[in-house]
Amino acid sequence: MGFTPPTPSATSAPGTEGGRRALELLQQWPGEHRVAVGLSGGVDSSLTAALLHEARWSVTGVTLWLMKGRGACCSDGLVDAAGVCEQLGVTHHILDARETFQKEVVDGLVEGYGQGITPLPCSRCNRHVKMALLLHWAEREMGISRLATGHYARLRRHPDSGRMELLRGRDRQKDQSYFLYDLPQEQLERLVFPLGELRKAETRAEARRHGLRTAAKPESQDLCLVEHHGSMAAFLETHLPSRPGKIVLRDGTVVGSHDGVQHFTIGQRRGLGVAWPEPLHVVRLDGAMNHVVVAPRSEAMRTDCAVTAINWVSIPPATAPMEVQVQVRYRSQPVTARLIPDGATQARLVFETPQFSITPGQAAVFYASDVLLGGGLITREID
Repeated sequence: MGFTPPTPSATSAPGTEGGRRALELLQQWPGEHRVAVGLSGGVDSSLTAALLHEARWSVTGVTLWLMKGRGACCSDGLVDAAGVCEQLGVTHHILDARETFQKEVVDGLVEGYGQGITPLPCSRCNRHVKMALLLHWAEREMGISRLATGHYARLRRHPDSGRMELLRGRDRQKDQSYFLYDLPQEQLERLVFPLGELRKAETRAEARRHGLRTAAKPESQDLCLVEHHGSMAAFLETHLPSRPGKIVLRDGTVVGSHDGVQHFTIGQRRGLGVAWPEPLHVVRLDGAMNHVVVAPRSEAMRTDCAVTAINWVSIPPATAPMEVQVQVRYRSQPVTARLIPDGATQARLVFETPQFSITPGQAAVFYASDVLLGGGLITREID
């Protein structure tokens, strides 16, 4: 039996406030309405394609093949992405990105963990793999200059500077702007984030309205590597050999042993296997000495940290100290800090109140209300 794909006129009007707002913005979007949509096979990217199709954009679906195995970005994701494109009646392409993903993400992740750093792979993947490859492919192969993804974030052009500003998604619980801090202006100029206007519950409702096969698909893990291997520990065991070492206090007193610094993260308390009069937390990972340094929580607080490799997004590089709201982990609450620039790509953050679990390799992302100003990587300092 032949399949008749749905058309915008065949679907009911958006039943959610976010859906109506997203559709209106897409219909009013200036310029050409041809777009490549990055499809992972999840509900978010599926609805992104459906909303654009409903707004009468010319949609081309494309999925990156990042690695073998299961997971949102792998075999089952490829099948679901192709199925959604069939439902919408649009073409679907698969782009083999395994070599680039290995070089830009996996190798760097393994190297970082081996050195006692906790890397943030998603932001690097977004800039150097997902956005870069998809934009290049769309322009070269299809003559399409725009790319849409299912990220919960928003974009707007500053009326005076003309600069593209990156804003948090309206759903603060799903906001993914943190992972997009490293995107350059030349990429932001060509991106579309339809789901920035929706809450997650609205995404599910709109996906059901469109009859998408992924409407009830379970939420994926934030990190595709975890889905592929089952856990981060399993991934690390596959790529890094055990390397027994010592767990020590700041003064060098040995209080325990470990089988590799890659299995620990700053702030960790559970699983240390150390008997001590008071709870101890990991405060430093010394890859060179192969030491896990621990201390009581009262000694694990930081009043400041250094940030490097800063990418300024919504504003030009800061030249004078400024007050910002800073997020030092994806799930952490923003806190007030004074940013003291040291050139265009480095700065020191001085927190209004001491912070726990400041982790080298993670991103410190600066905001002014909902506007993402910029961000960079927290560097390791010997304390």
